[in-house]
Amino acid sequence: MSDPCRPTVVIVDDHALFRAGVTAEIAAQANIVGQAGTVGEAITLIRNNRPDVVLLDVHMPDGGGLEIIRATSAESSDTRFLALSVSDAPEDVIELVRAGARGYVTKTISAADLVDAIRRVAAGQVVLSAQLAGFVLDAFSGVEPSSSRRRELEGLSHREVEVLELIARGYLYKEVALRLGISAKTVESHVSSVLRKLNLSNRHQLARWAAQRKLVE
Repeated sequence: MSDPCRPTVVIVDDHALFRAGVTAEIAAQANIVGQAGTVGEAITLIRNNRPDVVLLDVHMPDGGGLEIIRATSAESSDTRFLALSVSDAPEDVIELVRAGARGYVTKTISAADLVDAIRRVAAGQVVLSAQLAGFVLDAFSGVEPSSSRRRELEGLSHREVEVLELIARGYLYKEVALRLGISAKTVESHVSSVLRKLNLSNRHQLARWAAQRKLVE
């Protein structure tokens, strides 16, 4: 491996501006050997450069981190993968860790913490926040996902959970308002708050999120 204080890094993300921002933040303390905006570019870069760490996005238009790890991990055994994503959904975290990622952090991380995470992953350590580590431990221990669901719902108010469950069942805003005795405008406000807290974009993603966690049958 290269200098442990300045590991070699490939940055993979489909947003060029984001890649440039990360490069600017960490270049003084890491050796950036390449950037990729697609899965194909990433695979080629990794094979050609054998970096210490691949900093990779989880979801990209042509695939994402999972495809990259599966395509390169066997032939690049000294390369470690650190997921950097907007998503902290348990299924994303668990899937990447199962595939071989050594760490998973979200894009809200500070530059200093990101550099620290890169160095730790390069050194062979596992980097996960306490919440994300809980998801992984539950998955690998065979624990029923109810505890993970509770952690995810902790940030929601009781009313937001009620609205979440009804929206996930397919009720319209007006129908939810009638069932809960509140205005449709208030329902819309609760939905917006839930989407923001869960890092989701729309009610369709919300319904899928709830179904995956068996909040609705």
